[in-house]
Amino acid sequence: MRPHLPVVLLYVCLLGILSVGSAPAHAQTNDGYLRMDRLGITFISSADHPASDARYRQALLLGAGWNRFPLYWHTVERAPNDFDWTPYDRVIAGDVRYGLQDNVILLGMPGFHREGAVPRGLFEPVFADGSNASAPGKAPNANNPYAVFVYQTVSRYKPGGDLARALGWFPEQGVRVWEAWNEPDLTLFWEGGVEAYARLLQVTYLAAKAADPQASVMAGGLAYINPEQNDWLERTLAVLARDPARVANNWYFDIAAVHSYSSAPRSGYVVARARSTLARYGLDKPVWLNESGVPVWDDYPGPTWTANDPGARQYRSTMLQQAAYVIQSTAFAWAAGADVVFLHQLYDDCGNQSGGTDFEPNSNQSGDAYGLFRNTGAEGCFTHHPQPGTARPAAAAFNLMARIFDAAPFETGQVLDLAGKATVIAFERPTTADRLYVLWNRTTAQQVLDIPASAPEGMLYALDNRDFTVFPNNGLFQIGTQPARPGDELTFGGSPFLLVQRIDPSLAQVDPLVIALEGEDGTADAIARAATLAPISGVSGAVIGQQATPLPTPDLRPTIDPALGDITPPTVTVQPLPVISPPVFTVRWIGQDNGQIVSYLIWVRVDGGDWQPWLETDATQADYTGTVGRAYDFAAWAQDAAGNWSTNTELTAQASTAVQG
Repeated sequence: MRPHLPVVLLYVCLLGILSVGSAPAHAQTNDGYLRMDRLGITFISSADHPASDARYRQALLLGAGWNRFPLYWHTVERAPNDFDWTPYDRVIAGDVRYGLQDNVILLGMPGFHREGAVPRGLFEPVFADGSNASAPGKAPNANNPYAVFVYQTVSRYKPGGDLARALGWFPEQGVRVWEAWNEPDLTLFWEGGVEAYARLLQVTYLAAKAADPQASVMAGGLAYINPEQNDWLERTLAVLARDPARVANNWYFDIAAVHSYSSAPRSGYVVARARSTLARYGLDKPVWLNESGVPVWDDYPGPTWTANDPGARQYRSTMLQQAAYVIQSTAFAWAAGADVVFLHQLYDDCGNQSGGTDFEPNSNQSGDAYGLFRNTGAEGCFTHHPQPGTARPAAAAFNLMARIFDAAPFETGQVLDLAGKATVIAFERPTTADRLYVLWNRTTAQQVLDIPASAPEGMLYALDNRDFTVFPNNGLFQIGTQPARPGDELTFGGSPFLLVQRIDPSLAQVDPLVIALEGEDGTADAIARAATLAPISGVSGAVIGQQATPLPTPDLRPTIDPALGDITPPTVTVQPLPVISPPVFTVRWIGQDNGQIVSYLIWVRVDGGDWQPWLETDATQADYTGTVGRAYDFAAWAQDAAGNWSTNTELTAQASTAVQG
């Protein structure tokens, strides 16, 4: 873990997002927030960064159901058998108060309990009776200090545990998921080797189950940087396979976990690989992707000066690419069978840098900008952003996945590769008879996807917080996907869309996984059935480190610094057009700003020629008169009351159509 297009994405006001769509009853508490069981965010709160009320509400506005953070052994046991739980009491009590579930990482060791690279007494019996046989309430062996630590921790924070009784929690409130270390396949975190890690996992499982038989023990989330050379899960299972008590003890873990950064397809690959490895040992266990993300370079504290130096920003993305990554990575992971997916992380915090790090924007220094939100102006580091505390577009992408996919349980999806030109990931929700498609373009040209229609209408969701009702044509939803920016084809592609349709039993049922990509003549250029994209190797992200103390954060709306005036540019996009239009058709556009938009400049080009200005207006729609047989592209600029122009000065088609008689 780390503290360490198309339709143009807007810098959205997320307070408005939550009014779109409704959360299912099973995912709400009486405060009205959506908490998706299958989506989480790392470091919503932690001992180094305990969350304020404002910070918690930012996470809840997005729809997060889980928080993941490390609980450091050396922080709570500061002298032998002297435990100070204060830092983690506050974190876990806060998470319970705000209705979040916890994935707690048991990590670190005190120097006085260290023996080389592993805890002293790790191979001693787990229990005081000299056995490794777990049973509810059995006392841990004092000669195995790690077993004592696990037992004490789980006993304190489980439902009905010490803290629950002290604070009067309801019976189900408390921590149930305990992770045995973080990224043990990296020597940065674990230097003890695979044999010792397998033993650490055994001790964690046995001690945790003795303290709470209903606890779920997770094998430490794997970086999986190069599983072909170091498949830590395979190596750990090979060690556990020699233990005659492994079956009786569920192979000493309930959940497996993997991590993936920067490459969305890799998120599906590592989940699928972990499931395949488990299957070779006859195991069918949940697999979580409990770290995933990509840091941005085009926003402070990222290396904003590297616009013309791609090599200096390897494995980083733009803010718009980060938003696309959230959708694509999560969809790939769910399609591969991931039970829960976590995004890293809520705020930038201090990243991998040491506490107190700070610098001015454009100073040729950079830090980690993983956050769905920018740091506030009062954090312990990275405090110089001109829009402190505001959301990046990735926050809206996370919320979109939460509110659309949480409507009902969905099944493992299917990935379809349309000749390398587009990707479609299809899911079904049997209880509501819904079909969901996540789709995006992988070329720099506009592509039209033909999706089989099993309903008289569908809902199309874009990343700029706009929802459209779409209707089939000759039994097909024809979705005009937006092109990727040059260089994005293989990584992020164009801005993704989500299509949802409810199956109508009165209509002839079609194969939902036969999807066509229209060629220039309107016939099928590529047809795909369910397929698996080739594995893509990637890199691990950052590392866990100390984080600064938080202060209250503002809400999600953009802010204006009184000393600077309004320096935030507006954002604007043209709404999608049908593939075919009559000679006179309506063009609509929408803009957003933290102040007031006073004018729009609408551009048009005919048959791929030069861009020409069409309208300068304060209206948000107008009728355009075209010519039969011609194709039209539209783009929009916006200017706000402070004189700021939108930044999309390199014109790219935001909506396209062709006129036929």
